[in-house]
Amino acid sequence: MPQPVVERRSIDVVPDAERHGTAFSQFTLWLGANLQITTVVTGALAVVFGGDVIWSVVGLLVGNLLGGAVMALHSAQGPRLGLPQMISSRAQFGVRGAAVPLALVVVMYVGFFASGSVLAGQAVGKLTHLGAVPGIMLFALITAVTAAVGYRVIHVLGRVASVVGALSFVYLGIRLLDRIDVSHVLHEQHFALPMFLLAVSLSASWQLAFGPYVADYSRYLPRNTSPRSTFCWTLAGTALGAQWSMTFGVLVAATAGTAFVDDQVGYVVSLGGTGVAASVLYFVIALGKLTINVLNTYGGFMAVVTGVSGFRGQRTLGSRGRSLYVGGIMVLGTALALLGRNSFLDSFADFLLFLLAFLTPWSAINLVDYYLVSRERYDLAALTDPEGRYGAWRPGALIVYTVGLLAQLPFLATSFYTGPLVGPLGGADISWLVGLAVPAALYGVVGTRRARQLPPLPPAAPGGPVVPTAPTPAGTTTAID
Repeated sequence: MPQPVVERRSIDVVPDAERHGTAFSQFTLWLGANLQITTVVTGALAVVFGGDVIWSVVGLLVGNLLGGAVMALHSAQGPRLGLPQMISSRAQFGVRGAAVPLALVVVMYVGFFASGSVLAGQAVGKLTHLGAVPGIMLFALITAVTAAVGYRVIHVLGRVASVVGALSFVYLGIRLLDRIDVSHVLHEQHFALPMFLLAVSLSASWQLAFGPYVADYSRYLPRNTSPRSTFCWTLAGTALGAQWSMTFGVLVAATAGTAFVDDQVGYVVSLGGTGVAASVLYFVIALGKLTINVLNTYGGFMAVVTGVSGFRGQRTLGSRGRSLYVGGIMVLGTALALLGRNSFLDSFADFLLFLLAFLTPWSAINLVDYYLVSRERYDLAALTDPEGRYGAWRPGALIVYTVGLLAQLPFLATSFYTGPLVGPLGGADISWLVGLAVPAALYGVVGTRRARQLPPLPPAAPGGPVVPTAPTPAGTTTAID
């Protein structure tokens, strides 16, 4: 039976009868999501703030691989649980306690929506000759409609964007190499540890920011999809796409000077030519930003519903409610885009690095609990019951999260706050490493002790997971193994 194009499900479990696709879909989605202008800007920041080409590229690669591996571990949870990413946080923080990291994640979604809309709005404004402000508003409306349709159209968009983006970046790369003296750029090497670690942090933060919603786009895969396959295809797509775009950004920033800093979209398009070529590139930039902004909007909608439902007991959501949530995210993100469009580059760098401090403790706690403490077994029914196995609030996890956040502050370096240990480290920001290691170690102790106090989960069905014997209606949950 063919599935409807417009998605019916929100935070409820996806039953086996509605599962479809292969793990390769994660490669095309995350490749397309990373071959876009904001990723280019992220790579360029490594040079804008003082790094050289060679060591910036190496640092960005290290961050993409490390952060991408953490992100891909979250992706592998999707087929197993059949749930959006953030609802699994209830197993660590409690059904209502999960609202704490959820609130910060929603801020992330709105921030990325706003920053993406600034660049996409420039492209849409040029393409339609309407100007930047109408371009931002038109782009936001298209984003909201696409996100409201849901999962299937998102993956179609990812496949299209991956092909279009790859062809466009090959073309732009050739045009850029024709303009610059490559040997001169590559020979200007000066390793500086703070700049190297900044590059690592920029790309790692980019990848880790996908963690809170990556499983949203793998949860419809068949339950028997190999976790290793999901992990590898996700990592390959996101690391390749990001490194490709960021390397291009490094070369552009190292050779363009203020021309790129003053007008990121305009300079990139100018590489491709004028007339029809320019129009095509404006469309490509808008398409790439549409892909990632739809992910931000869809993920934001899932996060808000997850947070609200923890207090209201809501398990399903109608099309009207879905549209209202998506519309709210669109309006807020668009307002921020319009307010901050004239100081985009500086504010975006600070946003990325500061955001990382809030995401890494959550990521560490979620992964340690799923893979080491719970060993990939959750009581899905209890994820919606404040009186159930996971309770309403889990103070231990919330304390670990807070400690993980505070532990990063001495190592954090942004324009509005610099920790006391940044100077002795030569200005290097290693806060994200501390934010992963400290809460992972602490939650390993706290989570294991808590797990020993709980009754064991029901045994798995012979030969496979515990699954419903009849089609699962929206909102029904079950324990799995």
